[in-house]
Amino acid sequence: MNPMTNVKNVLKLSKNELTGNSKSSWHDQYKDSAWVFVGGLPYDLTEGDIICVFSQYGEVVNINLVRDKATGKSRGFAFICYEDQRSTILAVDNLNGIKILGRTVRVDHCEQYRAPNADMSKVDELTAAIRQEGCAPVIPAEPVIKQEPRKENKEKVKKSKKKKKKRSRSSDSSD
Repeated sequence: MNPMTNVKNVLKLSKNELTGNSKSSWHDQYKDSAWVFVGGLPYDLTEGDIICVFSQYGEVVNINLVRDKATGKSRGFAFICYEDQRSTILAVDNLNGIKILGRTVRVDHCEQYRAPNADMSKVDELTAAIRQEGCAPVIPAEPVIKQEPRKENKEKVKKSKKKKKKRSRSSDSSD
């Protein structure tokens, strides 16, 4: 099927859902998958560029930008995994049919996508680490900092009392 036809079909499904004609959401079929398919991407985009665009609807934890094995150039489509499945619904509803660098992008759910298990000996260290750990930021546990009660200097307290007395005396004398 033509990619533009797919974009239009997804938009029709979302429009029908908004009018209230359907009893349940068509997104419910994909509730067990946090992956989306993105097609029609400009060939110049990198994984980082795609993450920047798609992270506005949730935390991207994995991306597979499909590349040509011989040249290493992008083939124009990718699979993105979100931390929360609800982000896939937002991405499909809001990013399907948008234009990026003059190309219309198709965004749709993936029901049974699995990340590729590539031969790790042929990839560089950074790519292997990203494939194993994902690309979500690691939030370190916050250290517990004990704060000691503040000790006020007696001198500061005495000076402030003296200033208050001087102010009150000067205001009394000016009356």
